[in-house]
Amino acid sequence: MGSDATAPVTVESINPKVLKCEYAVRGEIVTHAQRLQQQLQTYPGSLPFDEIIYCNIGNPQSLGQQPITFFREVLALSDHPALLEKPETSVLFSSDSIARAQQILSSIPGKATGAYSHSQGIKGLRDAIAEGIAARDGFPANADDIFLTDGASPGVHNMMQLLLRSESDGILCPIPQYPLYSASIALHGGTLVPYYLDEATGWGLEISELKKQLEDARSKGITVRALVVINPGNPTGQVLAEENQKQIVEFCKNEGLVLLADEVYQQNIYVDDKKFNSFKKISRSMGYGEEDLPLVSYQSISKGYYGECGKRGGYMEVTGFSSSVREQIYKVASVNLCSNISGQILASLVMNPPKPGDASYESYVAERDGILKSLARRAKALEDALNSLEGVTCNKAEGAMYLFPQVRLPEKAIEAAKEAKKAPDAFYALSLLESTGVVVVPGSGFGQVPGTYHFRCTILPQEDKIPAIISRLTAFHESFLNKYRD
Repeated sequence: MGSDATAPVTVESINPKVLKCEYAVRGEIVTHAQRLQQQLQTYPGSLPFDEIIYCNIGNPQSLGQQPITFFREVLALSDHPALLEKPETSVLFSSDSIARAQQILSSIPGKATGAYSHSQGIKGLRDAIAEGIAARDGFPANADDIFLTDGASPGVHNMMQLLLRSESDGILCPIPQYPLYSASIALHGGTLVPYYLDEATGWGLEISELKKQLEDARSKGITVRALVVINPGNPTGQVLAEENQKQIVEFCKNEGLVLLADEVYQQNIYVDDKKFNSFKKISRSMGYGEEDLPLVSYQSISKGYYGECGKRGGYMEVTGFSSSVREQIYKVASVNLCSNISGQILASLVMNPPKPGDASYESYVAERDGILKSLARRAKALEDALNSLEGVTCNKAEGAMYLFPQVRLPEKAIEAAKEAKKAPDAFYALSLLESTGVVVVPGSGFGQVPGTYHFRCTILPQEDKIPAIISRLTAFHESFLNKYRD
């Protein structure tokens, strides 16, 4: 290796937008956790814990969640059509998974899942997704509005690339936010315009705060192009009320903003008094048609009860844009050729699962409800445990897959963090990892009100591991406070 001074590429000479980009969910603490995991494998017993428990990322199957049988049966048959010709297949696979695979294969040219597809995705699969959206919302959906993507993330990048011309263009984003948004805005050279969710009201989204931040950005010469809303919230777990959503739609219409609706946790609702409503459903119920509001809705196969993160599937539904702008969106999608076909198939299944009367319906419902009810129990157990800790408050997890507790750190701990050149919440999270093997993400990676400290913890470890996580976290927190008590 040559010295950095003589290298043709140095940190100083790469794209500064890359340097500006950060993604805490897989950042320094996770890298350290992986080193500790390697140490445990090489030297068992060398650490004060026997395993690393990753509570840093919404990656359900890595923590033991099983895939939905019907989805995987259809995928297996679609990927290997020769199975459909074998007599034993009718014994091993459900009749409706066989029928669905045949239907899907009939919509794929050459019945080849290893071939490129149309850049928006296979038309028959987009038809199925449009049917699912229409059934969910009670309003029509058009397959031509759907762009199938490798998870929701590429769709977000697509729109940031479209909207952001320079640092003078801004995107209103919630704080705390999922760091995909800050990273994507940085990579595409725009400006993040923060609006703060109100922790005291269960992470409420106040229109007065949106107006204040919009006016402040405009006074600085920033052209605000869009508003990002994450519902249910990540990392905050709140579910927006219908009336609040109507206010948001009205705000975007009045201010001429594109509404970017991150709705990937739409199946993850854990409280009886809240339900998911898509922003498209809300806007249509208010009487607004396509011409009234540019709206992009994101869905993913990575979350919900399915958790197919590694299959990389999702879509964005794009409405309210002129045909000439849509041509540009399609052009950008075409540069990437197409999203992967397994992800496309799963996206169609997620939005069009077995129906009453289908052979797999009862087993599908049992698997789905079992996962969602277990997630609700895990969320409640962790929420109660966190609220029992001294100096910790945690809002209810109404939805999504995370808790975002606030930790009131002693001044001595804040000083120790400064000496270690760490953000105080990162110092806490690193100490937690090194003491217990539990991996969480510091709140500074998501944004938070200055002077407050949080961490994000997933509710995804299997239910039988939750008591161990609670006991480790409780013992650590007590020890940490006693060590740094003012």
